[in-house]
Amino acid sequence: MQRPVLAANWKMNSGPTAAKRFMDSFLPAYGTHNDRTVIIFAPSVSLTTVAQATSGRKDVIAGIQNIYWAEKGAFTGEISAPMARDAGAQVALVGHSERRHIFGETDAQCAKKCAAAARFGLTFMLCVGETIEQREAGETERLVKRQLREGLSQIDNLLSVDFAIAYEPVWAIGTGLTASAADASAIHTMIRSELRDMIGTRGDEIPILYGGSVNPANAAALLRAPEIDGLLVGGASVEANSWVSIAQT
Repeated sequence: MQRPVLAANWKMNSGPTAAKRFMDSFLPAYGTHNDRTVIIFAPSVSLTTVAQATSGRKDVIAGIQNIYWAEKGAFTGEISAPMARDAGAQVALVGHSERRHIFGETDAQCAKKCAAAARFGLTFMLCVGETIEQREAGETERLVKRQLREGLSQIDNLLSVDFAIAYEPVWAIGTGLTASAADASAIHTMIRSELRDMIGTRGDEIPILYGGSVNPANAAALLRAPEIDGLLVGGASVEANSWVSIAQT
């Protein structure tokens, strides 16, 4: 992925009709930018719509918000990595804070999902981040390091796998609160150090994104901060004009 990486997470918004309307508006307004990568993490029902709209492009690609770790089987409601790839996904989001804190997803489950994505040829983006209680207790670094290392623990050869990390402090998700550029940069620097410790200089190639109440007004300042290689954007990515502004930052 060409850095910066600007990722839109539509969450549970925009079915196929709305997704087509969004892409019909966004793509002409955005144009082509080969100096960055834009990812649209659409709901699974809209994945094919986004994938078809971006077919043949390298600068704008489709992603899926969640996958299951088994290849196939009796897992009603789940979507496997091969199914997601067949539907047009190139990237899988793993361990988003809402998956962890609403649906009870654990580090061990995230590890299985990362491994499944790698096994079936999907790039993955592993999300890490702390709650406000953990932050106030001074547990941020310990927690993020644990989420990072456990999330990557089931991949045999990280040197051969394409992935990204997204730091999203839970207290900043959808609250209007945003970590300062300096605070976010400090955690990103720590994550970079951990990646270097795990995979040497290859760690410098892994994009590390920030997510948490990103909007057109604060996107540029965040992207200028050291070690912030991109942005994972929720609410501000659902409306095409807002997303154009951020993606072109």
